[in-house]
Amino acid sequence: MENNKNLTVWQRLTHAFGPNSLLNQDYPTYSFDKKELLKTTSKDEYEKEKLQAQQTFYLTNQWAKIETNLYSQAIYYEPTRLASFYDYESMEYTPEISAALDIYGEESTTVDQNGFMLQIYSESKRIKSVLTDLFNNSLDLNTNLPMWVRNTCKYGDNFVYLKLDSEKGIVGCMQLPNIEIERLERGMAAKINNVEEPGHSRGLRFQWKVKDMEFNSWEIAHFRLLGDDRKLPYGTSMLEKARRIWKQLLLSEDAMLIYRTSRAPERRVFKIFVGNMDDKDVEPYVQRVANKFKRDQIVDSKTGNVDMRYNQMAVDQDYFIPVRDPAAPNPIETLAGAQNLGEIADIEYIQKKLLTALRVPKAFLGFEEPVGEGKNLSLMDIRFARTINRIQKCMIAELNKIAIIHLFLLGFEDELSNFTLSLANPSTQADLLKVEAWKEKVTLYKEAVTAVEGIAPTSVTWAKKHILGFSDEEIKLDLQQQRVEKAVGAELTNTATIITHTGIFDNIDNLYGSKSGGTQTAAAGATPPPPPGGDMGGDMGMPAPPPGPEPGGDAGITPESIDKRDNLKILIESETMYNDEEFIDLSKGKNNLGDIEIQLNKLLGD
Repeated sequence: MENNKNLTVWQRLTHAFGPNSLLNQDYPTYSFDKKELLKTTSKDEYEKEKLQAQQTFYLTNQWAKIETNLYSQAIYYEPTRLASFYDYESMEYTPEISAALDIYGEESTTVDQNGFMLQIYSESKRIKSVLTDLFNNSLDLNTNLPMWVRNTCKYGDNFVYLKLDSEKGIVGCMQLPNIEIERLERGMAAKINNVEEPGHSRGLRFQWKVKDMEFNSWEIAHFRLLGDDRKLPYGTSMLEKARRIWKQLLLSEDAMLIYRTSRAPERRVFKIFVGNMDDKDVEPYVQRVANKFKRDQIVDSKTGNVDMRYNQMAVDQDYFIPVRDPAAPNPIETLAGAQNLGEIADIEYIQKKLLTALRVPKAFLGFEEPVGEGKNLSLMDIRFARTINRIQKCMIAELNKIAIIHLFLLGFEDELSNFTLSLANPSTQADLLKVEAWKEKVTLYKEAVTAVEGIAPTSVTWAKKHILGFSDEEIKLDLQQQRVEKAVGAELTNTATIITHTGIFDNIDNLYGSKSGGTQTAAAGATPPPPPGGDMGGDMGMPAPPPGPEPGGDAGITPESIDKRDNLKILIESETMYNDEEFIDLSKGKNNLGDIEIQLNKLLGD
């Protein structure tokens, strides 16, 4: 720990992502030092230690050979990888493949109800806020993630350079060209015959061959689709299985177009009467007639030269056949063009194989008609939903690495596992299948524990264990939870007797209780308010008349004598906002408006 404190943040980050960071999977070590082997006086123990050292030495040599094989495999695969990248670039111009890549990206990055593609879960609000700021602001994931997913599906790999700051963490990113980046996996440079290799070459690193730059594992985010171990340490493109079929489809389509352009035009057969003409003169005569049909003599007005120009009305592929029978019918016949232009079963067969390799249903690539009532493809096809889930898992694996690097740089080394990232699942088919399975289990459970003539087929414990799949500890925990829930239910039943007054409606009772005969007035035993008056009589919902002087008195009812506060029936948050003591008499201010105006006129006049 003391040595770790003396390291910089970049050195500690290298140690965290270095060769010894994952489960301490270092090279096997052995020792033939006599000082260590001859410490014991027991011959059996000596032979045992010697045998163990020999076996470890053998395993070390085995490890070195395997590493050499991995390195050779990577070297041999590199030219093939580059060739496949050129194929992927060309496949992009095929509409079906381009649409399939778009579908991969769209289905894998659907947004949730809040408009975010990535969901972040953490028990710490601070960690959640830090990661939310990283992915939504610094990396702008809603814009970049669809492109990253599409690139990953297209090439099988996607390399993103992370802009790092020792205090702010990851502050940005930049897309790198996939074809120029090489991944040097741990174990590429083998440790052969116990020869110690340099420490910097033992861990994972990336190399930009064109720029002659080398990056640490924590500088590059390598998104890859792991689907074929022959291409390790790189990913496998979704288009890899379609490369051969795609080339066959191109050849078939080209052959179809060539056939249509060469065989589709109509041709004509000209029958030329030669009579009893000598055989040796027939061919020149027919050729002269054919040239007459196909070419016209045109005299140039400027030079006077005769130009044999091509007659546009004739067809170069017409046939001229000499006949000797003067009664031969139809001297000119028309040969029909190709009649089987609609027979494209071979093209459809190859296209079907291409779509099978892409794992996208044909109906969603052709856009021929609305399918699935406009729903997501993953909602309609559970097989495609599984493909999308596999792509999302590969993306989340590298997003977790990005989050760990960011938290490490910010000093949250103890919180590196206190979060969970997930992408929105565009398919509810998997959830529906899970619900259907649980529904069948619960139905079977009810039937298994239901008593028949006083005896149940099985006990509840047996049914939970063998039908619902509970373990003994889970059954015990479930029983404890049910007991607590019953106690909670009993307490909820007695709520009315325990809580008699909540206080939620106190402000409304204080406002309306004394005026409109509310519960508070009735509870206090006050006299009920007088019935509303008026010519109509009865309870019409009108307010009662204000109290006034006795009939026959000197003073009558005036507007000032009416308490207008009854009309201020509004809901207020605090009962102290309105009471008799703090009532403001607006009539005083109205009477003083004239005096104020007079004083202002005097001041302005002076």
